[in-house]
Amino acid sequence: MLEEKYKSGAAIYGDDFTISQIQEWYEQEEEAYADLGSKDSEKYAYGYHQLNLQHGFRYLPDTALENVLGLGAAWGHEFFPIADRITNLHIIEPSENLRSEKIKNLTPIYKKPSIEGAIDYPSDYFDLVTCFGTIHHIPNVSFVLSELCRVAKPGGYILLREPVVSMGDWTKRRAGLTKNERGIPLNKLQSIFKELDVEIVHEGLCFCMTPFLQRIWKKFSSTPIYSYKSYILFDKWLSKLFANNLHYHATKKSERIAPQSVYYVLRKK
Repeated sequence: MLEEKYKSGAAIYGDDFTISQIQEWYEQEEEAYADLGSKDSEKYAYGYHQLNLQHGFRYLPDTALENVLGLGAAWGHEFFPIADRITNLHIIEPSENLRSEKIKNLTPIYKKPSIEGAIDYPSDYFDLVTCFGTIHHIPNVSFVLSELCRVAKPGGYILLREPVVSMGDWTKRRAGLTKNERGIPLNKLQSIFKELDVEIVHEGLCFCMTPFLQRIWKKFSSTPIYSYKSYILFDKWLSKLFANNLHYHATKKSERIAPQSVYYVLRKK
């Protein structure tokens, strides 16, 4: 059973773990996402380009990006739309099965994450840091977010997308999900960013009823519904409309009519 403080979103499960607890979590998650089916590069397709363009990349200045970091970026496909602007691409990725030799014209430099989440790069190093759907696989969220801020340059950008609903009771086995992943309460993300040296450029709720709509859509098309710009724009409107219905751990069907994720564009001060 989940403790009430985690169900309510009053605390982030795992944020106060000991190093031994973090290590156990890391070992369980290291290849878990790859084992769900994404390690077959011939069948894997990245469907979030329009989401990243409409919620993220459009807020970046149109300048060259000397050093870029993707935390948990796996194959690195998220960088395709801006690859011609990047000089050096670094990816921190636990899985040995989710690695690309080339991303367009770039040869990415891969590193495995440290167990405790410290990022092995100097402070004020990266022009851009991306972290899409990664933090909710990590226990000590506050520390890792502080590390992302530390390694970003002053004036540099951090793009972050995470689920802000519990994703069900993670003390039980859930189909299609890894053992430990859980959403991060929106209010806790907001509190963390207030403590970090960052400015919120954009906070966009997204993916309102998208799983439900996708189940209908896939009867007619093999291309995910969220791959289309028109859907992302519709979803922006829908997510704003039902923002007040957001419950971290929904217990009623009516509470599920709400955005499930948040997309942040942060600029380091």
